[in-house]
Amino acid sequence: MSRFPSDPALDQSAELRLLLALRLTPGLGPRRIEALRQHFGSAVGALAAPPSALSGVEGLDRRSAAAVTKPAYDAAAQELERVAQARSEGKDIRLLGRGFPDYPPALEALGDPPAVLWVRGPLPDLPASPYTVGIVGTRGASPHALSLTRQIATDLSSAGVTVVSGLARGVDTAAHTAAVEAGALSIGVVGTGVDRVYPAENVDLARRLSLVSEYPLGTGPQAHHFPQRNRLIAALSSAVLVVEGELKSGSLITATHALECGRTVFAVPGRAGDPRAAGPHRLLREGAVLTESAADILTELGWTGVGGTSITSPPDLPGEQAAVLAALTEPRTLDDLSAQTGLSLSDLQTTLMMLQLAGHAEESGGRWLRR
Repeated sequence: MSRFPSDPALDQSAELRLLLALRLTPGLGPRRIEALRQHFGSAVGALAAPPSALSGVEGLDRRSAAAVTKPAYDAAAQELERVAQARSEGKDIRLLGRGFPDYPPALEALGDPPAVLWVRGPLPDLPASPYTVGIVGTRGASPHALSLTRQIATDLSSAGVTVVSGLARGVDTAAHTAAVEAGALSIGVVGTGVDRVYPAENVDLARRLSLVSEYPLGTGPQAHHFPQRNRLIAALSSAVLVVEGELKSGSLITATHALECGRTVFAVPGRAGDPRAAGPHRLLREGAVLTESAADILTELGWTGVGGTSITSPPDLPGEQAAVLAALTEPRTLDDLSAQTGLSLSDLQTTLMMLQLAGHAEESGGRWLRR
């Protein structure tokens, strides 16, 4: 893939404007826009070429070639004005064009990376193999799944890993919230414009995230956008964890895209017969990595201590509390903990109550989890 600018004399603002015009032209998808850019060296070159030259572009049929002769210049100008207006109001919104140095190389794992990205907020470095994990799951997640999601997202963030998700209700919201409460950056890939938060109850949460979209400002929620955005979650992540999801769900779509991108897929086992566990169970049968804690992910990827830290017990805990917390590397029952720590059930219950009051542990569905 050629990286912009191949020609130092090429005006970056003009290139971005014309790349945006191609993006907003009906009938031109990411693959055709990239074919034009590769064939002519730039969007500027493509739109300066005579119509007769378009016949030599691979994958460009007669209808799409006709579309290139009528690019959406006015729509691009209006979108740039909207972005400029947003920035004048103090909103950190910008456009990233494919081929520009600030465009995330991680997206090149896709067969159809967006020609233009809309971004709100800072982005970490996203090389071909970024230190990011996508966490996805059903909107109607069980309390146990939400608790486990918070635990895993917190521990990943503490280890220097960026959590990526889709800002939807349920698992997505739990993952983002835990990450930002741990003081880390989290990336929300949305199926709307970055200025239109959906669902509305996540407006405050969205202000604490960096948002990424392939849709223009003002775009509202549309059903077909969300399966599309799932491929971006997969590509921006080195691995994807599916916590809960039905067999026909966006979570399974994300996992499929992750496999196509060469990413590792992790899945949390659930209760037999629960439709929300059907998706992860299928993934596990097909070779996904069984996951009960962040440590499972970090170990599988060889990322223990990525950010110069590791998952450890909080300091200065009394001996019994430290021992119990160290045993909570995954959700455990009282019997599990008693067998592992050697504590009696009565002592164990007292210790867990102290850990819960201190905010280090919580109980969900008969199992104790690390917070």
